[in-house]
Amino acid sequence: DLIVGVHDGRPVYVRDVARISEVSQEARSYTRIGLGPADPAGGSRGETFPAVTLAVAKKKGTNAVAVAEQVLEKIEELKRDVIPTEVEVVATRNYGETANDKVNELLRSLLFAMVTVVGLLMFTLGWREGLIVALAVPISFALALFVNYISGYTINRVTLFALILTLGLVVDDPIANVDNIQRHILMRRRNPFDATLAAVKELLPPVILSTLAVIVSFLPMFFITGMMGPYMEPMAINVPLTVTFSTVAALSIVPWAAYHLLKGKVADGASSGAPGRTDAIPGWIRSFYRGLVGPFLRERMLRVGLFLLIVLLLGVSAVLVVTRQVPMKMLPFDNKNELQLVIDMPEDTTLETTDAVVRAFETELFTVPEIEHFESYVGTHSPIDFNGLVRHYYFRRNPHQADIRVGLAPKKKRAQQSHEIALRIRQRLTEIADRYGATLFIVESPPGPPVIATITTEVYGAADLSYQELIDASYTVMERMRGEPGVVDIDNTAEARHVRIDFELDKEKAGLHGIPTDAVVQTLRIALEGEAPATVHKVGERNPLALRLQLPRAQRSGMAELGRIRVKGMGGELVELHEIGTFKRVPNDQPIYHKNLERVVYVLAEVAGRAPAEAIIDMMSHFKKNPLPRDIRLEWAGEGEWKITLDVFRDLGLAFGAAMIGIYILLVIQTTSFLMPLVIMTAIPLTAIGIIPGFWLLNLLRGNLVGSFENPVFFTATGMIGMIALGGIVVRNAIVLIEFIQDSLREGTPVHEAILECGAVRMRPILLTAATTAFGAWPITLDPIFSGLAWALIFGLFASTAFTLIVVPVTFYAIYGRRLEAAQTEGSGGNH
Repeated sequence: DLIVGVHDGRPVYVRDVARISEVSQEARSYTRIGLGPADPAGGSRGETFPAVTLAVAKKKGTNAVAVAEQVLEKIEELKRDVIPTEVEVVATRNYGETANDKVNELLRSLLFAMVTVVGLLMFTLGWREGLIVALAVPISFALALFVNYISGYTINRVTLFALILTLGLVVDDPIANVDNIQRHILMRRRNPFDATLAAVKELLPPVILSTLAVIVSFLPMFFITGMMGPYMEPMAINVPLTVTFSTVAALSIVPWAAYHLLKGKVADGASSGAPGRTDAIPGWIRSFYRGLVGPFLRERMLRVGLFLLIVLLLGVSAVLVVTRQVPMKMLPFDNKNELQLVIDMPEDTTLETTDAVVRAFETELFTVPEIEHFESYVGTHSPIDFNGLVRHYYFRRNPHQADIRVGLAPKKKRAQQSHEIALRIRQRLTEIADRYGATLFIVESPPGPPVIATITTEVYGAADLSYQELIDASYTVMERMRGEPGVVDIDNTAEARHVRIDFELDKEKAGLHGIPTDAVVQTLRIALEGEAPATVHKVGERNPLALRLQLPRAQRSGMAELGRIRVKGMGGELVELHEIGTFKRVPNDQPIYHKNLERVVYVLAEVAGRAPAEAIIDMMSHFKKNPLPRDIRLEWAGEGEWKITLDVFRDLGLAFGAAMIGIYILLVIQTTSFLMPLVIMTAIPLTAIGIIPGFWLLNLLRGNLVGSFENPVFFTATGMIGMIALGGIVVRNAIVLIEFIQDSLREGTPVHEAILECGAVRMRPILLTAATTAFGAWPITLDPIFSGLAWALIFGLFASTAFTLIVVPVTFYAIYGRRLEAAQTEGSGGNH
C-alpha cells in the first residue's frame, strides 16, 4: 500500500507496478564457530556452525568476576525460557574467569610463600622466634591493603605481585630485631626486659635508615610515565607502605612478643649484670666467617685480587649483554588461552573468495589438538579487546578482511604455552596464506605493550618524490626484512594495486536527452548500494523492517550489465547509460598517510621467538651498510614495541638512578661522610654479577633441554624492577653491618676483631633475609610475565648477599683500616 506516485489524479501503489516478496538479504559478512579437538563437550569435529557473537563489557570500577558470573547466570535463565533447544550457547572468552583464576593462583602463591618463609625461620631460629616474625607479615599486609582500600585501589595481579615482592622485605626488620633480642637475652648481661630494650635500641638507627632507603628505592617508580605507569604505580605505593608498617611492627609488636616468648630461655633469678654464659651465635658461623673474611683483612694482595675478580665478573656480565647471550624484551610472551589470526586478502577480493580462504585455515585448525574452538569473522571484525582497540581492528569491515579467534584448552590441560603453540603452527598457516595470496598475522594477546605492530618502520621521502616511489621503497624494506631471522607477519599500509570502474558521462549526449548529472549519480547509487525509502511493521516483529530497493546482483555485476541500466530523461523516455557515457576500468587511488605533515608509508612486522631490539638493531645495521636511495629515509621508532621499550627502560633507568642518589643523600646525612655511603653502596652493582649470568644460565639450560633458543628467557622490565628492589635490600644489609662495626669500634674493639665479630653476628640474619626473599619470590617464577622479577631477585640475592658479607667489610677495612688501627694504637699508648 505504499504510494509511489500519482497518475490521472489517482495514487499509484507499489503493488501496481512491482512484485513484493521476502528475499534473503545479500551476505555482507559471515560469522561461524568451529569446535576443535580439545572441546570438552565432545561436539562435532570438522564442522562449523553459523554463529552470532555477543560481547559484554563491564563498567569502570565494577568487579569483572562478578559481572561475568551474572552474565552466565542470565544465559542459563534464558536457556530455560527464551533460547530454543536447538541453539547452543558457548562462552568463548571469559576474562572474568581468567582474572579470578590468576588472582586465586597468586593468593595460593602468596600463602605458600608465607608458610615457606615462616617454616624456614622456625627451623633456623626456633619455633618461638619464627612465630614472632610470622606475626609481622599479616599485620603489615593488612594495614597496607587497608590503605589501598580507603585510597580506592583494587586488588589485582599487580597489587598481589607487589605483596609477594615485599614478603622478603617485610620479614627483614623483624628477623633482625628478633635475632638481636635473642642474642642479648642469651648473653644474660641484663634481665630479659632490659636486654630486649637494649637490643631494639641498638638496631633502631640502622633499621629506620634502611627502611627509608627501601622507600627511596621504590618511590621514583611512581613517576614512570607511558604504558608501564599503571603497572609501576601499585608497586611504588604498596612496597613503601608495607615496609613502613613492617618497621612499625618490628619496633613495637615484635619486641613485646619476643620478650614474652623468649624470656623463658633465661633461668629464673638471673641477676642483672650477670656474666654471659650462652653464646647466641653458633660456633660454626663464627668459625666459618672468620676463616672466610680473615685472610682478606690480613693479606693486601688477596684484597686486590678480590676487587679484580669483581671487576672481571662485572665485565663478563656486560659482555653477556653486548653479545646478546641475555636477550632483552619489554615483557615476555604470556601464556594465554587464545590466539587470533588476522587475514588480509588483496583489496579487490570478493567476500565469497575471502570466505573460501578462511575455510582453508579452518580445515588446518581442526588438526591442532590444543584448540577447543574457533570463531571466524569474514568481512567484519571480531569483538574488540584492548589489543584490537590499539591496532584499530574496528575498521576491519571490508570483504577482503577476516579474523579467526582461536580458543585454546586451559593451561593445565596442555603441555605447551600459547606462544610455543603459535610458533609450532605458524609454518603450516603461512603456507596456506602464501597459497592463496593472503597476508596472515598470528596475533598473541600481549601482556603489554599493545601496539600497532611490534616493529613499525616509517618510510619518508623527499618532497619531489611521488607517493608511489615511497610505496616501492617500502616493498624494498619488506623484502630485506624477510631475510631477518625471527621477523614475521610483514606488511605495509599500502593497498594492493587494483582497479575500479568509473563512468565517464558524455555531458553533450546527456544534455540532449535532458538528463542531469545528479540523476545518473543517484541511479547508480541506488542500483549498487540500494536505498531504504520506507519501513513497514510486520506482525510479530518488535522493530520495523526496511523496504530496500536494489537491483539483483546479476544486473549490476559488470560493465555491460551496468550499461543497460536506464535513466529517465526530461521528456519521460528511458535512456540506457551506455548511450550517454562509457564505463572504464582505471587504477584505484592509493590512500596517502601523513605524520608530522610528511607523507609516510608504514612497514609493519612481528617478531617470533626473538627479542625485538636485537632484530631492529640488526636491520638498522643492514640498512646502514646497504642504504636506500638518498631521497628515502627510515625511522625505526614509530609506534611499535621498540619505542615503548626504549621509553620504559629509560624511565626505569632514571628511576634507578634517582633511587641511588636518594639513598646516597640519606647515607651522607646519617654518616656525615661523603665516602662511607659509597662503601655501603658497593653492594648494589654486585647484583648484576648474579642477575645477568643467572639469565644466561637459564637460557643455557633451556637450550640444552629443548634444543633451541626459539623461545628464550628474556630479561624484561620486570627484571629491571627486581634490580631496583635489590638495591634497597642489599643497602639495608650493608647499613646494619657497618653500623654494628662502628658501634663495636666505639667500644674500643680492635679493628680486625670488630669486623670479624660483627660480620659473624650479622651473617645469620643477612642469610635469612636473602633466603626468605628468595623463597617468597620462588612462586612467581611460574608466572610468564613476572618471572623475570623473581629470577632477578633470586640470582641477584645469591650474588649480592655473598659479596655483601665479604666485599663491604673488606672495602671498609681497605679504606679505613690503617687509619683506625693507628688511632687505636695512639689511644692505647696515651692511656698506658
